[in-house]
Amino acid sequence: MKVIPLVIGVSLGVSALTVSFASKANDQLAVSLCEYIAADDKRRIRSTLKSSRVKIRNVYDSVQCNGNNMLRHAIASNAVDAGEFIVKSLPKSALEDGADIAWAESNGHGGSALIAAIKKRAGL
Repeated sequence: MKVIPLVIGVSLGVSALTVSFASKANDQLAVSLCEYIAADDKRRIRSTLKSSRVKIRNVYDSVQCNGNNMLRHAIASNAVDAGEFIVKSLPKSALEDGADIAWAESNGHGGSALIAAIKKRAGL
């Protein structure tokens, strides 16, 4: 009879640790991606994504860099290579609303080379 509560207790403890480690790994992935975008290092972005077995389209909505999504962070950082990689990795539907273009124009980044890449990919 004492074995069942012990098994339940151990499984709860292990699952709590697993959630904690996953959360820290996700935070580290987001920090790494933001740093590599700011440095315009497309190679390291690819490497980080590949080693984490993650695609940009799967983490795009959850990763925030200085309060912006990854594409807006690339525009603000003038990271053309990294930004073009992000644009090519996202589905067209994520770019069709033009919100990133409107954000860039309202924040003084309307002349960015990434705006043309977004418009081309989205068909705008």
